[in-house]
Amino acid sequence: MAATTPIALPGMHSPAAGFEAPFEMLAGCHERVQRSLQLLQRLVEHLAGHGADAQARAAAHDVWRYFAIAAPEHHADEELHVLPALHASGDAGLISAAERIHADHLSMDTIWQRLGPQLQALADAGLPWSNDALAPLREAAEAFVAIHAQHVPLEEAIVFPAARARLDAESQAAMGAEMAARRRR
Repeated sequence: MAATTPIALPGMHSPAAGFEAPFEMLAGCHERVQRSLQLLQRLVEHLAGHGADAQARAAAHDVWRYFAIAAPEHHADEELHVLPALHASGDAGLISAAERIHADHLSMDTIWQRLGPQLQALADAGLPWSNDALAPLREAAEAFVAIHAQHVPLEEAIVFPAARARLDAESQAAMGAEMAARRRR
């Protein structure tokens, strides 16, 4: 979708981070999550006024692509590296935060099972659009946005800093190497 359209993704503002800086990379993913969620919200409003035009289909594709491809890798990064560090801390508050993040991931997956196919169908123009299709899409989109609104701040304020503090430079390097290797497969 062209950058001049009313529902286009804004340009990337996060600093480029590579796998050698895994926590910076995770934080950069959060910026992309937020932009994709904003695009999803604008898409729902656009559909209400304009239907499933070319802009809506392109936006649906962009949102679907991010959350179907990149987001699962981000969650795997957290499940494999970040949450175990919190569990190993022995700190009840950090263990509780890790359990909450894991539960959120499961809830996100459940919501995505409803939202993803709707976005994919919209992007593929495989189904004729009607305003009847907007209500379930809006409901799933609102639930998806709401869970992220609680999840991302918890990770940024507590989970990532606590995990980073518990992983030495060698562990962080191994974390980054595993993240890179998994994405190459």
